Amino acid sequence: MRRFLYPSDLGSLKAALEEAKAVKSNPYADQALGRNKTLLLLFFNSSLRTRLSSQRAAYNLGMNVIVLDVNKDGWQLETEFGVIMDGDKPEHLREAVPVMGQYCDIIGVRSFARFEKREDDYSEPILQQFIDYSGVPVISLESATRHPLQSFADLLTIEEYKQVERPKVVLTWAPHPRALPQAVPNSFVEWMKLADVDLTVTHPAGYELAPEFMDGVHYEADQKKAFAGADFIYAKNWASYNSYGQILSQDRSWTVDEAKMALTNKARFMHCLPVRRNMIVSDAVIDSEASIVIPEAANRVVSMQVVLKRMLQSIAEDEDF
Repeated sequence: MRRFLYPSDLGSLKAALEEAKAVKSNPYADQALGRNKTLLLLFFNSSLRTRLSSQRAAYNLGMNVIVLDVNKDGWQLETEFGVIMDGDKPEHLREAVPVMGQYCDIIGVRSFARFEKREDDYSEPILQQFIDYSGVPVISLESATRHPLQSFADLLTIEEYKQVERPKVVLTWAPHPRALPQAVPNSFVEWMKLADVDLTVTHPAGYELAPEFMDGVHYEADQKKAFAGADFIYAKNWASYNSYGQILSQDRSWTVDEAKMALTNKARFMHCLPVRRNMIVSDAVIDSEASIVIPEAANRVVSMQVVLKRMLQSIAEDEDF
């Protein structure tokens, strides 16, 4: 396994979930696998859960960890090709990336959408340079278009808490004061389409996700209708895709509250965190027994550990060969 960006990188999701359950039940079983191996975590954007869960997963596997916050721990890196570097960026990513690859065995990269040009963000230029030039396996810790570790953890959480064989899962847009990327909803839809769930997406007009993610997915414009009979409610804000990066609405009527949760089939409430209380979700909902945001966050360690374990196994196979 040389990269982790898409659910297809894991192969069978059923097998991946079984492996995740085994890892969760015995997190220290494979410490020898990571001995004398180093994980580099590279952050172009700040993080709490991703950084801590990734470090914990690596330590569970016996790995060394280097963390680099590009904006705080180093100088600015140029990411565009063909530019005259006469500004404030003294090094190009094209040289920095292979150098980083010399210092570690696996690299995790977190880089958000810039909301300047949609085509640029959706081509993932920063992440792609690490894949092309680092010479080591690369994990997306979240990018402009996807957050696969979060979605893997979300799927595991749904598997653990579901009460029916094929639960109804609703992804709902909710208001937020800032423009947020589509990475989490894109990834959530991508993974849920492959899972054994009944997925519905609800959002105001203008917040349609990219067609490649929404193809074949049921959309319901009326949030209350979408919530009816749901087993899981996943709330998330995202900025417009068509009017790229813009905030078209801050309609507080889309906030998830007790009245809306009462329409569901005693649904569990999910969110990737951090969450804006009383904008995304009311205090009463997120503090209720229906909320599973904390165990959902805990599963981030598990999703990362499964990915690292598979990459370490691939490295060991290459070394034996």
